[in-house]
Amino acid sequence: MKIVRVLALAVLLVSGCASNVHFKEGRELLAAGQGEEGLARLEQSVRDFPDDREARAFYYREREKAVAAWAVSAEEARTAGRPGEAESLWRKVQRFEPASPRARDGLTEIAMAKRHKTLLGEAEASLRKNDAAAAELRLRTVLAENPGHAGARDLMARLQEQEAKSRSPAGELKPALNKPITLDFRDTALKTVFEVMSRTAGINFVLDKDVKADTKVTIFVRNAGIEEVLRLIAVTNQLQHRVIGETSVLVYPATLPKQKEYLETVTRSFYLANAEAKQAQLLIKSIVKTRDLFIDEKLNLLVMRDTPDAVRLAERLLATLDLAEPEVMLEIEVLEISRSRLLELGIKFPEQVGYGLLQPNTTTNVTTATGFLSQSTTLGGALSTGMIDLENRAGLTSYITNPGVLLNLKNQVGDGTLLANPRIRVKNREKAKIHIGEKLPIFTTTSTANVGVSASVSYLDVGLKLDVEPSVHLDDEVDIKVGLEVSSIVKEVTGPSNSLAYQVGTRSASTALRLKDGETQILAGLINDEERMSANRLPGLGDLPLVGRLFSSQRDNRSKTEIVLLVTPRVVRNLMRPTLAAPTIPAGTDSAVGTQPLSIKGRSGVSLSSKSGAGLPAQAAAEPGEPPEQAESVEPPAPPPPAPVPAPTGVQSPQAAQ
Repeated sequence: MKIVRVLALAVLLVSGCASNVHFKEGRELLAAGQGEEGLARLEQSVRDFPDDREARAFYYREREKAVAAWAVSAEEARTAGRPGEAESLWRKVQRFEPASPRARDGLTEIAMAKRHKTLLGEAEASLRKNDAAAAELRLRTVLAENPGHAGARDLMARLQEQEAKSRSPAGELKPALNKPITLDFRDTALKTVFEVMSRTAGINFVLDKDVKADTKVTIFVRNAGIEEVLRLIAVTNQLQHRVIGETSVLVYPATLPKQKEYLETVTRSFYLANAEAKQAQLLIKSIVKTRDLFIDEKLNLLVMRDTPDAVRLAERLLATLDLAEPEVMLEIEVLEISRSRLLELGIKFPEQVGYGLLQPNTTTNVTTATGFLSQSTTLGGALSTGMIDLENRAGLTSYITNPGVLLNLKNQVGDGTLLANPRIRVKNREKAKIHIGEKLPIFTTTSTANVGVSASVSYLDVGLKLDVEPSVHLDDEVDIKVGLEVSSIVKEVTGPSNSLAYQVGTRSASTALRLKDGETQILAGLINDEERMSANRLPGLGDLPLVGRLFSSQRDNRSKTEIVLLVTPRVVRNLMRPTLAAPTIPAGTDSAVGTQPLSIKGRSGVSLSSKSGAGLPAQAAAEPGEPPEQAESVEPPAPPPPAPVPAPTGVQSPQAAQ
């Protein structure tokens, strides 16, 4: 039995030594700056000996400090463009706090940043290949997840600039099939036109059952893209088309039931950073005419469902609305300069001379319990109250107030400066208030029948109150509405039922001014100048010239207070207007909001004429120094002589047109 006890004691001693070793090593590693290794040692110590409270408390405290430091460093590394370092730091945080939401969110942001970088590279590659549709799709994916992505915004601006220069719709068909073609049809059936285009370009056209195939079409174009021609034919014949594959197009009537059946819609969520969701909703309803809208004011979220063209237009409009509000830092200095001069000089004589009965000195004997006798004397001299017997003049005497004669020699000078230098940051067109002073309580009593008396308290602001409302302009000038009020207590006033009120002196000024960024404006002139003179003189003698100063005491009091206000605006952030590729944004038509405008961009020249065969040849319209691109041509069949309606003249090549 003794052997078992000895072995158990030995095990405990060895375990205790091991625990102390881990704890000691962890503290030494932390002191040496090796935070991760030190925390690992401390974690091992806590895991092996959970009852060690000192080690547990020290470990949790140091872990919290280390995790906070790693999180800050990870954010700095991510912002500086070092995702690998940021990921390593977040992995450290996750090692010691597996359930940390900050680490999870940080790693998610890094993964998203890597994916955005890949998408951005793919968009740049697509842009170099002139595949604007693929580039725009990737850029919109990035901006949907991170609207503030600088690289995606810059690349989108470049893409929009190219679109603004070309003003041609981005092709959705296979680029190889969107080649130039020359058409020359007069009063030809719609079905025949689509057959010719299908044989020429290898595009499959699927016509809805309600499309009138015998509709007559007249079109003369040279060297125009197939999709451009398709859009022209659809618009001029009240049709719409939808690309359903790289080589397939669905054509259907442009009626409301068919649009509901075939027109593709998408859903887009906008998380607004600065604009309010209600403002965004009003903008989209007014311009884009979207009916399916939802907003969440708590999340500042707007969700819309509309056509891809309308959603694309909404993205551009919201980019011009969702801008950070300008802010300005107002540096305000308030100086209250006060000067006072007090001169009191002269001889002050008694104001009263009397004849009456004065109280004599009184002596009181007091005997304590121990038999000790003490005396206390009360000085007399005060005027006795009551009636005086004029027939018995005993005790009556003449008297004057004490002191009898007083020489005043007082000259007091005071200068004071009260400085308040608040700095306040204000958003554009928002009001800011500054109060430096006191709140004086004012009690009000109310008497109610069968209830009694109740008291209420209200507070009166006394001191310096300043109201400002700035308005920041795009040229870094600031309009400021300033209201200044300086108040002070003049005296206390006692009202009914011993209620207390205050007489307050007030000086106020309000103005509106416009200052440049960093310009200082001084507002002065709130002056309170008081001059008072009072004198105590002997009647008659005190009014004598020169000599009268010997029989009088004069008090001259002068005080002057001036308020000076200095205002300096410093623009912290102005409105960053988005860079637009063009002053206008294509908005489509009332029936098709957001669609690209109709246009024909000739591959080697464009000619549109109302006469058959008219127009410039492709070679003549080609750019100088560039060989003209050969347009596809279809020879029209010879029309039979008795036919009342001429057959289609077909598709001709530029050489045939010449």
